[in-house]
Amino acid sequence: MKQQPLLGFLFALVTAMAWGSLAIALKQVVAVMNAQTIIFYRFSVAALALIILLGIKRKLPKLSQFTPHLWRLALVGVLGLAGNFFFFNSSLSYVDPAVTQIFIHLSSFSMLICGVLIFKEKLGVHQKIGLVLLVIGLGLFFNDRLDLLLELNVYSTGVILSIIAALVWVGYGLAQKLMSRVFSSQQILMMMYIGCALLFMPVAEIGQVRELDGFVFGCFVYCCLNTLIGYGAYAEALNHWDVSKVSVIITLVPLFTILFMHLSHYLLPMRFSAPNLNSISYIGAFIVVLGAMLSAIGHKLIKYIKVKNEIYR
Repeated sequence: MKQQPLLGFLFALVTAMAWGSLAIALKQVVAVMNAQTIIFYRFSVAALALIILLGIKRKLPKLSQFTPHLWRLALVGVLGLAGNFFFFNSSLSYVDPAVTQIFIHLSSFSMLICGVLIFKEKLGVHQKIGLVLLVIGLGLFFNDRLDLLLELNVYSTGVILSIIAALVWVGYGLAQKLMSRVFSSQQILMMMYIGCALLFMPVAEIGQVRELDGFVFGCFVYCCLNTLIGYGAYAEALNHWDVSKVSVIITLVPLFTILFMHLSHYLLPMRFSAPNLNSISYIGAFIVVLGAMLSAIGHKLIKYIKVKNEIYR
């Protein structure tokens, strides 16, 4: 497909905004509905939409394509994605969205490490620097709450759940990478969504949706649609723009979460709380994002500097 940078940028921006706003809406819903029920509805809606879409395109995966190895990979992917959603949703009962989202980049850095250990990939200098910046940024982000992290309390529980959510996602990421040799990304997502919906079906309390008031129900509907909006826009962004450039925009998710928290609190202070962050925490959030950006496009920056040095010699 022909590169269309403006379209790619806009779709990537929609993705970052969708993922950045998700935790804020989820925070409202988890106060009334349990995590497993929310997740069941979200996966069911997303799976149904992809089944219809792939059915129309006549690109539904065939059972004949599966081998025992692919079934095992699918199981790992389902457990990884289901675990990510469950722990992420659960963490919002203990900490605010800004805290849960600051750990989003642990997933990508964990994938880098797995790439080195499993696929024998090389960890570039820019990625090593990015990892160091991630650690420094997280330290600054929690500068006034380090004592809370060392105790077993509500806050540390939320942080631990957020970290687990980021780490278990790696199971899904690795499964998707290996399954992409046989299936398209949409086919893999459909299978994962179906598997996760079936996994949570026995423990979901379907009737809880009737307990939601109008505002929370609106947040619930948005959460269900967010999966389609975010991943759909992400797929389109990759179709129109370079992966590295799309990745840079996606790194902004935690900053969008903080921005939307301020905006929602300004508009509806009775419903939404502002981020509980000091000046150093904001600097830490920017450093975390900077580390993720450097990891995504640092190799191009290094190459550009080398070319410039050669020119001026």
